[in-house]
Order: sequence, then C-alpha cells, then structure tokens
Amino acid sequence: MSKKMSKIFYKALHLLEFVIAVLTIAVLIGMLGFEIYKMFSVDGYFSSADTYLQSILTIVVGLEFVRMLVNLTPANTIEVLIVAIARQVIINHESALSNIACVLCIGGLFAIRRFLVSKSDFKREIAESDDDDSLCSERDAD
Repeated sequence: MSKKMSKIFYKALHLLEFVIAVLTIAVLIGMLGFEIYKMFSVDGYFSSADTYLQSILTIVVGLEFVRMLVNLTPANTIEVLIVAIARQVIINHESALSNIACVLCIGGLFAIRRFLVSKSDFKREIAESDDDDSLCSERDAD
C-alpha cells in the first residue's frame, strides 16, 4: 500500500474513533443526567450507596474509555484496565479471593506499565500525539 493511501486510511480510522468517542460522551452525559434526576425524584435513592457508586463508577470507566479512544496508546489502555478492575473491586464484594485476584491484576498492570513499556515508547507516544494535534490544527487552518 502506498504511503498516501495508508495516511488516508489512518486519518479515516482516527476520525471514526473520534466519532465513537463523541457518541459515547453523549450517552454518558445522558446517563449522568438520568442519575441526577433519579437522585431527587426516587424516594430512598441514597439508602443504597452501592447503586450510586455503581452508576458513578460506570460513568468514570466510560470517560476513561473515551479518553483511550481519543488517544489510543498502550499507557491509556492500561489506565482504562486499571480503572475498570478497580471498579470491579469496589462494586462487587463476591469473595475475598476475587478481590485479591483483582488487586494482583492491578499490581501486574502497574508493573507492566513501569517495566515493560520503555520510556522511549512513552516519549514516542507523546510525540505522535503532538503530531496528531499539529495535523488537526493544520487541517483547521486550511
């Protein structure tokens, strides 16, 4: 595939990811509005903190997912996994063994981020995201 064609393909994929991120943000805002409405209209809503925590943490995981879609890097992907697993630990109190497994998974993800993703990769990801930003500003200027 030619370089020009692969650049067009990359931009199309980036645009599609952006559209998915915008749609996800719209759904998350709708969910947050619905939760706020339920807080004030449903009697005894605050009696169950688990319901509230589950709703709010679902929205937080969704926001992290949007951030990952906007800037798709290994570091962002690991952060989304950490937040999702932390939500699992906070919301589900099934057994001590599952909580220990989740904590070990979070520790493993931190270790992967610290030891397996080199600093040069992080610098390259930052440079690529800066290049993407400059491409967007150049396109806006045209």
